[in-house]
Amino acid sequence: MELALSKPARFEPGTGWSYSNTNYVLARLLIEKITGRTYAEEMQRLILRPLGLSGTVVPDASPEIPEPHAHAYYRYEEDGERKTIDITRQNPSWISTGGDMISTTRDLHTFVSALMGGRLLPAGLLAEMCTPHPTGIPNMDYGLGVFVLTTDDGGTVISHNGAAVGHAALMYSTPDGSKTLTAALNCVDDADLSIAAAVP
Repeated sequence: MELALSKPARFEPGTGWSYSNTNYVLARLLIEKITGRTYAEEMQRLILRPLGLSGTVVPDASPEIPEPHAHAYYRYEEDGERKTIDITRQNPSWISTGGDMISTTRDLHTFVSALMGGRLLPAGLLAEMCTPHPTGIPNMDYGLGVFVLTTDDGGTVISHNGAAVGHAALMYSTPDGSKTLTAALNCVDDADLSIAAAVP
């Protein structure tokens, strides 16, 4: 947080939009301060256990990934030679709640279906979460923690994708949670070929 707050604001509040993982880190700090419990404990208590999400973990600083899992790779150049290494095992604590959870496509489906179906939030909060705010990007607005996408035929899709080096998760849902699409991707990532631009 100190690093984030040491930088000047990109724009005056309410005059623009920019995605920021810092907000998720701030949410984690608030959860832990208010409840007196860790973020992982609160996730287990409020979401993972009630929904039966047994394939989802909050790893904190552990580099372990539950089996079975895909592998992630990173390409770099050393002494003029291109090398590719397996980076599946990595300490995700650097990203904190900006993307340190590990899940399965089945659990992502269960989660987004329950969220959009009204099983996790009261109707008023769910509606507020999904209220679109302009991002300046065509057909992609942002609610509170979710992207609100407009399809070519004028429909609405709720989404939030994420990625870490060599890994990505895709999660899409209709506004009522009745139809979902989830996917896990692995790739060879490098400074010139980053999946960050492809995963909003």
